[in-house]
Amino acid sequence: MGPVPSRTRRRGLPATPARTARKLGEIRRAQLITTYGVGAMIAVENESFLVRGIDSWDISKAPVISEPRLARQLGVSGFRMPPAPDPDSAQDGVRAVRFPEMYSCPHCHQLQPFRRFNSPAGRAECSNCQESLVPSRFVIACAHGHLEDFPYWKWVHRGNRTGSGGCGGQLTFQADGSTASLRAVLIGCSCGVDKVSMEGSFRRQALRDLGIRCGGRRPWLKDSPAESCQEPPRTLQRGSSSVWFPVMYSALSIPPWSQGIARLVAPYYDIFKEEDSTSIKTYVRMQKLLLHHPNYTEDDVAAEVERRRAAEAATVEPADGTEATKRAGDYRRELYEGEYRSLSKPHPEVAEEEQEFVCEPPTTPIDALRSSQGLAQVMLVKRLREVRALQSFRRVEEPSPADSLQREAAISLAKPSWLPAFEVSGEGVFVRLAPERLRIWEEQPEQVARAGRIRKNHEKLLSARASDSDKPVPPSPATPRFLLLHALAHILINEWSLDGGYPAASLRERLYSEEDMAGVLIYTATSDSAGSLGGVVAQGEPDRLQASLRSALHRASWCSNDPLCMESEASGADSLNMAACHTCLLLPETSCENNNILLDRAALVGTPDGQVSGFFTR
Repeated sequence: MGPVPSRTRRRGLPATPARTARKLGEIRRAQLITTYGVGAMIAVENESFLVRGIDSWDISKAPVISEPRLARQLGVSGFRMPPAPDPDSAQDGVRAVRFPEMYSCPHCHQLQPFRRFNSPAGRAECSNCQESLVPSRFVIACAHGHLEDFPYWKWVHRGNRTGSGGCGGQLTFQADGSTASLRAVLIGCSCGVDKVSMEGSFRRQALRDLGIRCGGRRPWLKDSPAESCQEPPRTLQRGSSSVWFPVMYSALSIPPWSQGIARLVAPYYDIFKEEDSTSIKTYVRMQKLLLHHPNYTEDDVAAEVERRRAAEAATVEPADGTEATKRAGDYRRELYEGEYRSLSKPHPEVAEEEQEFVCEPPTTPIDALRSSQGLAQVMLVKRLREVRALQSFRRVEEPSPADSLQREAAISLAKPSWLPAFEVSGEGVFVRLAPERLRIWEEQPEQVARAGRIRKNHEKLLSARASDSDKPVPPSPATPRFLLLHALAHILINEWSLDGGYPAASLRERLYSEEDMAGVLIYTATSDSAGSLGGVVAQGEPDRLQASLRSALHRASWCSNDPLCMESEASGADSLNMAACHTCLLLPETSCENNNILLDRAALVGTPDGQVSGFFTR
């Protein structure tokens, strides 16, 4: 095999003609919510761009997504899928802005804003060397969401009191590639100062020691003024996950919102909500909306619109700055209570209706599971729909229920009336534990003590995150019940990924542990082929569920990291786990709704010495 040929320089190539909207690249709609949402950086070939706010998107052809329960909780009128216009008929959709602005040439090593390279239209290359430019590898961000280019000039001229750029020199960026450390990345200036490596730039106090403060910039929001910010900035790699953490909320579509007249009215509600009853009936009659729905009348449509109006009016917008607290607390309680009630009741499939939620008990009894494993109910969710919406994002530190409003990076300049979202369909299995057996188990002093250690560490972390806010510290959900349900969901996902053929990353958990709820929903809701093929529902049949649960508990009884794993007093990030590690309980981050924290394997199987009994211990 011969050596890799050197890069061919692109001298003399004709320039790409300028267009009103340059097509940069293509990504899936779901990625604009989960991976490359508003404020996130995306690499396109040898360039880097920042996805702009939703107020700059062209949503004229963006499909509307209806999920009234979630919209009411988030204080918006509805949701839209990210626009994906036909390239033959439109050149616009989701907009982006170049970021970072600093680029370097790998041949002449110049480091300067992109516009000074005088690149040909549509390309990013040095006008002198015809080499492809490289976006800056480093940016600075603060925990309040602001984002800027790394201050290279101040970094290399440390100790020099001249104003930024006052020396008149040309910055250079050179990485010799001899090592992977920051010591091999050298920043220089033609004014004659000594070259400085990037070593030490990631220290928490590195920028503050040089007098560098946060500039309050939000480049993803067009015409956004700089904000006053006292939060210290941090140096980050451009591709680091700490640059962008999405804050997403989701809800399952459940009856009555997912069927009948409510499902029929949903696509037209934005048209109807400002009209009177007569206008609504006239529209229904002229557009023949009930042509294929003879069971409903124009009066039914008008009554449904009025019911939705009353539900929206009942949602009062908090005026005392507690909106984030409401979303973190009431959001979960109100949405999950409705889902729990729907999952606990049969909703059989009706042949003549289009249903988004079908939930039925197994055809065979679950007596063996009830007596031996303490399961009170098993429901086969043969069809479900989930809506996931992007509400905001964070930088530097991952989202926390204790975050203040200042840490909430906005996705639009003004308060949005809609949010970007996407919907997925899938299937799942709902398992509910026997309440009496659970109550006796969770009141044992040993269980309370183990959960108390995790809760103490979690409350300490929440208090630290809420220290710059006036709102109360949210309570930690770390109770014996929550630890048990969370660990149960993880071992079943791991087991079904082996037995059912589904990758663990395509399965998700949904925990119902508040107040009198005690259930787990394990479901697949993805946009790929692992969506709704019936494999997960098959795992919920009593005989197969009993076998998989027995096997999962057997695997959980011993970890290859034992006895260290089981005897650990605290493990995981910020000591928010007990007996849990990558070998036994942890899942891909797409599967766990709690970021792989608040886990304890002993809640399932107990400790080997018998001092702590597990819920499933015989």
